[in-house]
Amino acid sequence: MTIIGMLHHRLDPKTVLKSYAYAAVAKAEGVEFFYFTPRKVNFDTRTINGQVLEDGQWQERVMPFPDVIYNAGSPEKLSVSKEIIAKLKKEIPFTTHSIGNKWNVMERLKEAKEFEQYIIPTEIVKNTDIFHSYIAHHKKIVFKPIDGRKGKGIYFIIKVGDIFEVKQNSDTRMYSKPQLNALIQELLTTGTFIMQPYIQSKMKSGQVYDFRLHVQKDGEGKWVVTTVYPRIAPHGSIIPNINNGGYTNYLDPFLEQEFQEEAYNIRRMLEHFSLSLARHLDEIQMTKFGEVIDEIGIDVGLDAQQRIWVYEVNWRPGCPPAFYLELDVVIHSIRYAKYLAENKQPMKKAKVKQKAQPIEPQPKPVEVKAKPVEPQAKYVDSKFNIPIIAITGSAGKTTSKAFLGSILSKKWNVFESKDYWNTTEHTKKHAEEINASHQAVVLEYGMAYPGIITNHCSIIQPNISIVTNIGLAHVGNFDGDVRLVAKAKSELIQGMDQQGLLILNKDDDNSKYLLTDQFKGTILTTGIKTDADYRAYDIQYKETGMSFKMQLQGQEIQLFIPILGEHHVYNALNAIAVADTLGFTPQEIKAGLHFKKPPRRLTVYNCRDHITVIDDTVHSHPQGVRAALNVLTNVAKKRRIAIIGQMRELGDLREEEYRKLGEFIAEQGIDLLITYGFRTEEIGAAAMAKGMKQEQIHHFTNKDQLHALLKKIIEPEDTILVKGASKTNMFETVKFLDETFKA
Repeated sequence: MTIIGMLHHRLDPKTVLKSYAYAAVAKAEGVEFFYFTPRKVNFDTRTINGQVLEDGQWQERVMPFPDVIYNAGSPEKLSVSKEIIAKLKKEIPFTTHSIGNKWNVMERLKEAKEFEQYIIPTEIVKNTDIFHSYIAHHKKIVFKPIDGRKGKGIYFIIKVGDIFEVKQNSDTRMYSKPQLNALIQELLTTGTFIMQPYIQSKMKSGQVYDFRLHVQKDGEGKWVVTTVYPRIAPHGSIIPNINNGGYTNYLDPFLEQEFQEEAYNIRRMLEHFSLSLARHLDEIQMTKFGEVIDEIGIDVGLDAQQRIWVYEVNWRPGCPPAFYLELDVVIHSIRYAKYLAENKQPMKKAKVKQKAQPIEPQPKPVEVKAKPVEPQAKYVDSKFNIPIIAITGSAGKTTSKAFLGSILSKKWNVFESKDYWNTTEHTKKHAEEINASHQAVVLEYGMAYPGIITNHCSIIQPNISIVTNIGLAHVGNFDGDVRLVAKAKSELIQGMDQQGLLILNKDDDNSKYLLTDQFKGTILTTGIKTDADYRAYDIQYKETGMSFKMQLQGQEIQLFIPILGEHHVYNALNAIAVADTLGFTPQEIKAGLHFKKPPRRLTVYNCRDHITVIDDTVHSHPQGVRAALNVLTNVAKKRRIAIIGQMRELGDLREEEYRKLGEFIAEQGIDLLITYGFRTEEIGAAAMAKGMKQEQIHHFTNKDQLHALLKKIIEPEDTILVKGASKTNMFETVKFLDETFKA
């Protein structure tokens, strides 16, 4: 029988509340369990004077050395027995080891680079001069102890002119600079403090919240999510910590209330992030010290762009304070200890074998408040004296808008239309909502027929316009003639301020049909393959997005976008061209490209057994399907599986475009092709004619049958692209795959 010893610094197990639960669960799991302190170890006889739970009472017993030690005490208080503990570690595996204080954890993550982008910039406060330099730059900061616990000792400080607003818990006071200096100097005498820019997550009610991600190793030695839950601060407080008056809620109702249709994606994002970071820290611990960890609590927030920021990482975070999860925590701990005892391996330093795979969020847009900055006067609206930017095109409108809105919000208060709100009815609503507080407007102008964009421009006339490209979206409504599509898109050029700024895609062959001859303003071009005004080069696929270089303001800069696909580099270039013209610095542009990705646009789900699902289920047209297939071929490590839904509004071009797409799929070396919907079997027929084998191709008009096949054929390390328009509900297949093969 496996023997687990629970090591703690306290002599009496009755003062360690969780010891009873651990003893009870160990008995239920068929494991012998005892409690001990370092001074009770006898290396000569290889015995320990421990305590066992018998009939509900702790009894002293002489126990043999255990097979594994559950390390439960305070590292600081156990340090007086470090020689004994060091000798034990040489002979017996420990379930976990301290990962250091919050500062050390963040320094490790920064050094390892993989999660550096999620870390809030942090500095140690050595004196008041350093503090004032920092707050002069960030304006709003958090000032807290380096080893703080349970939300204690945290100050939120805002610089308002020469006065400082200081909030602790629900108490707010105003300080002059000398008064604040005195407070800081007094606090620094009590210990080390750090400061960070204040990144705040707020509910619709205005209350501050964060997420606790609690992860552990299970009985197979694998990291699992024990729970994810929101922590909500009381009204008027900025501290959501449960021990400081905060409260919590079940995750799903909270996400549905705050994020509606984005709730599912945000939950999966948080779960995947927690597992990725846990694996990464575990690998760092092994690499640096030859040690393992078994449980961490990660506190994260989402900023205005819905980007994840790590507030802190807690080793052994304790049981969640609600939802009856205490037993889950204990069960995982005991089962992992049993696994470790039964699979003893020498602990040695090793190179990290796998990179973690964090994902970026794709939630609902949020209005961002920024410090007022005067825009350049050349491209401004006469009514509000601000840039009014409209974006149209067959593909890339929403992502270009999201990139541009994110960059401009680094300095300005931006009115940005919601994702996919691009009808004339939406534009009428936007006209009512734009006011004098906005410093820029970014809109998306959609159209399916001639005259619609002219109507958009009559409601809100832009002074800056972007035409992303001209493709086959809605071509069935234009007699199958792409030149007529271009003519309809040209209504934006004709309806905008004729002295304004126009951005065009120089690589797009069909953009030559745009009517630009009468336009009197400035035309700038973007491209990758041609010598455009804004050209990207050295484009590379990374794990969570794309990197590229370009010349900007006389210097070469390296940029990254957190979304996969070369076609999204074009969307980024559209935003860069406008922002550069409006006077934004390369640093501001670089920061703004870390944007809130529109939902279901090449969203990656990392499932068990290294299965990857790529969700691209908003729109579907030939150009977009090819772009998504290019992503699939570039990121897949083994089998490439493409699930393609019906494309609408192709009109008489449907048969030809389905044939071309089938041939393209065969040329790309796709391993399995599954089509869904009316006439999509034509895609498979063309792929087979081009050389794909019949057994590689499947067709369905029934989703249940499609899902039944997927259950049978999906293998470890498969990468599956699901591509289709919202009207075909292909997201149902994404959810099926994610839930069936959930990590």
